[in-house]
Amino acid sequence: MTMEQVLRAFKRTDAERRIPLLRREIDEELAKLHHAIMCEDLETIEACKERLEALRREMLLLEL
Repeated sequence: MTMEQVLRAFKRTDAERRIPLLRREIDEELAKLHHAIMCEDLETIEACKERLEALRREMLLLEL
């Protein structure tokens, strides 16, 4: 097994651990966004949308 294969295997294992945590973070951020929408808190709405976009990008990278 080459060093590159070891690194790939490690990254895959790391991604497998990160994905469930990332899903939980997305769920929490969606709940926060829902609350902000209900309260008409525009500043928090924008912050949540930006955070969700970053989490979405990370999820896409991990799923590749």
